[in-house]
Formats: sequence, C-alpha cells, structure tokens
Amino acid sequence: MTDQTTRIAELNDLCRLGLDRTARTVITATCLAALTDAEGREAEVLAQAEVLGAVRRYAFAPQDGPERARGELILRGRTVRFTINYYDRALEWGSENPADPSVTTRVMTIMLPGDD
Repeated sequence: MTDQTTRIAELNDLCRLGLDRTARTVITATCLAALTDAEGREAEVLAQAEVLGAVRRYAFAPQDGPERARGELILRGRTVRFTINYYDRALEWGSENPADPSVTTRVMTIMLPGDD
C-alpha cells in the first residue's frame, strides 16, 4: 500500500469506529426499518446501536479494498452494506485529497443492498 492509501484507511477506520468528529453517519430508512423488530423510537435506537456495533466490529477481507471504505455483513439474517465516501468540507463536491482530513468530510452510509 502507498502512504496515501494507508492514511486513507486509517482515517476510514476512525470514521467507522465513530472517532472522527467531522464525519457523518447515515443509516438508510429501509435498512433501519428492516432491522427494527418493534414499533417506536426505542426500537429504532436499539437497532441503530446494533448496526453501528456490527460495523465497528467488522473484519475486513482483501476483496473489501485497501482503503477499508466498504464492507458487507449479515445482521439479523439480512445483508447490510456500508460505504465511506469523501466530500469537501461543505459536502458539495468530492474531496480533492481524501488523505487530508482538513479538506475532507467522510460520510459513512449503512444500507441494504437494494439501497445502492
């Protein structure tokens, strides 16, 4: 891996682990609904916590790529995907340098395969 790829992977790990204060995490409505086993806000919060925990524990495979920007796992019998995209600080355009956290905002999207 190049130094830049290694740095991007490290920054992506911080995002995935919830340790990047500038990053955003989005769980699609269909994913959240599929993982929520009861009605009400409490059930949604518990489903969010469960999916975030699973993503944080995710063990990367070589086919996931060297940047560790995407993965796929099974949770409650459902396939769940996550991907990390790199935007400029205003979230308007792609980042010119994903290895530089001062110009990049990471957005991790957690979704079902059909949400792609």
